[in-house]
Amino acid sequence: MAYTLRFAAVLLWAGLLAAPLAGKAQGTVVLTGKVSGRTADTVAVSIRENPLDPKEQITYARLDDKGEFRMAVKVEGPVRADLVYGDDVADLFLEPGNQLDIRFKGSDMASSVRFKGRGAETNSYLSEVDERFVENDGFQVLPDNIMLYEPGFLSFLDYRRKEEQKFLDNYAQDNQLSQAFKDFAKAEIDYSYANDRLTYQDLREQVVATESRLKMSPTYYDFLNDKALINSSSAMGSGMYQEFLLNYIHYLAESNGKRRTDPDFYQVCYDQAKNKLSGPVRPVIMGRVLQESFRFGHVKQSAAMLADFKSADPQNKYYPVLQHDFESHKAFAIGSPAPDFRLVSSKGDTVTLQQLAGKLVYINFWRTTSGLALRDLPYAADLAKKFDGKNIVFLNIALDENEGAWKQLVVSKRLPGMHVRAAGGLRAAVAKAYGVQDVPAYFLLAEDGTFLNTKPKRLSSRAAVDEIKESFGKANTYSSTLPAGGK
Repeated sequence: MAYTLRFAAVLLWAGLLAAPLAGKAQGTVVLTGKVSGRTADTVAVSIRENPLDPKEQITYARLDDKGEFRMAVKVEGPVRADLVYGDDVADLFLEPGNQLDIRFKGSDMASSVRFKGRGAETNSYLSEVDERFVENDGFQVLPDNIMLYEPGFLSFLDYRRKEEQKFLDNYAQDNQLSQAFKDFAKAEIDYSYANDRLTYQDLREQVVATESRLKMSPTYYDFLNDKALINSSSAMGSGMYQEFLLNYIHYLAESNGKRRTDPDFYQVCYDQAKNKLSGPVRPVIMGRVLQESFRFGHVKQSAAMLADFKSADPQNKYYPVLQHDFESHKAFAIGSPAPDFRLVSSKGDTVTLQQLAGKLVYINFWRTTSGLALRDLPYAADLAKKFDGKNIVFLNIALDENEGAWKQLVVSKRLPGMHVRAAGGLRAAVAKAYGVQDVPAYFLLAEDGTFLNTKPKRLSSRAAVDEIKESFGKANTYSSTLPAGGK
């Protein structure tokens, strides 16, 4: 499983997962302030209104001659946001009616930012949390504590949660915080703990390569049985809550014996989210599973799940975003037909993709002037030998302008596999059709000419052999898992 670490997840607060808290009144936030020692001409506030949409609502304010600025930002309710100045970013939590005065040094906004006015207590808390915990390696899930065994790691998590909760409690006693913000802050603490505990076993397996997968105690995952932890309406505005739930859904699928490479992995995840979750977070997590499926799952399965999603989104808040996302990715999704081509080989004959029907096709886009691509040539030869006589073609498409240099290399080195050239380099029609932006680039096509993997293991990877072995006949396996009428 691939997980987002807590220290990285803070970057997602106002990006991937910063949805406005549900059911809150709309309004306006007024921000004024001054930049000392200006290094840029504008200040911006960025808000991501829809957790499934990468588009952000960005409001800009130009600094005057004194470095002062003013802006009015519309918000749908209490929401996480980013204050952006040049390359610096500071956390904000905005609520309708806030009138914030923000001042900072242009050379170091993150550590110098200060707040006054309505909403200052909330945003000062975020600034202090960043300094005390986020920027403090002693409170982060880093390789040193991932290498700990279960008792030591749990002790670390318990200590961190206790310190964070104590700081929040003391701060709330001395400052006036809204209930919406207190819910948000508590959720960030609770779900940072829950997410790090949930993902620890897999992260440790990735970090500690010298040991086998750690066997957890029988009660380690019992905390997931708390229904209030899974469905919490007060935590909806927390990015960590949503990140935890996505990992939780992956965990449920894997607990049922599924792997990410299984044809029905995302279908199982989608069904788990649909059946286990409730409230406003349910369509969000279902939507995030769909977005994973658009990128890594079978195109027909994704289409069927997207059609089903409509019933989970009666207000049509997320479906249009997902529909656009699906359309953007379906051309290169698993199960989509790979673009055909007509190219001349090093032997002078014409090669088309249609001619290779019935065989696995491993495509390697390369060129003779690419050092990285050239370093892969010996590995390409080894793979070709390992699969000699098997139902697979290693097709090497050279994006070379110089036909003579390409042909001389192929012939003199007796490079195995099938070699063709596409004149025009990255501007060649076949390169554009496959979305190739640089070389080397690899694609694995199924026997029926559809995409099986748009980012297979590199030729030099030890795992490439196993990946190819598992790919024979996989198109038929995918087809057998498609819903009725989806074939």
